[in-house]
Amino acid sequence: MAKSNQSSTSNGGIVFSTNPDFQYQTNESAPEQSLPPKQQNLRVQFDKKSRGGKQVTLVTGFIGNETDLNELGKRLKTLCGTGGSVKDGEILVQGDFREKILNWLTQQGYRAK
Repeated sequence: MAKSNQSSTSNGGIVFSTNPDFQYQTNESAPEQSLPPKQQNLRVQFDKKSRGGKQVTLVTGFIGNETDLNELGKRLKTLCGTGGSVKDGEILVQGDFREKILNWLTQQGYRAK
């Protein structure tokens, strides 16, 4: 018996059905659409708690899909010329770049404070 390419979790735990008309039902929803920049309400914060004393600029409040968030994070890291990460719906940029990020976001049409 050959293994299928789909995992059993994507089929709701159903491995085999004797019903020839059986159709697997998926619970996948449509991907979340990103709001336009003028409708985004972003918050730019400075944080160094629970980071071993390291300073980071934190951008929160982005509403949209993960790829758009990753793209915005990449642009902000490139703008500041530093590293960072995107996780849990937040963009972390290493260092204190609040003013630079805030100015760039407002120039791009984002509502940020």
